[in-house]
Amino acid sequence: MKARYVNPYTDFGFKKLFGAEDLLGVVDTSYEEGKSEGKAEGKIESKIEIALKMKNRGEPAEKISEYTGLSIEEINQLKPTE
Repeated sequence: MKARYVNPYTDFGFKKLFGAEDLLGVVDTSYEEGKSEGKAEGKIESKIEIALKMKNRGEPAEKISEYTGLSIEEINQLKPTE
């Protein structure tokens, strides 16, 4: 078996010698956190949009609550558009 030299100054060599994480054990999770927060905000906005559409069509608050998961108080606070 022939020995190979791995250059530790390259990204490949560093990861091969020390693993995927850096020596301090710091992992950047900001992208994943932002992604999950964005998804959560998107779900809230879409529920509100659906509730507004249903309210504009004259649907009762109980039915809107059942379909969107919003409370009746939250639905009553929404202002219907004309």
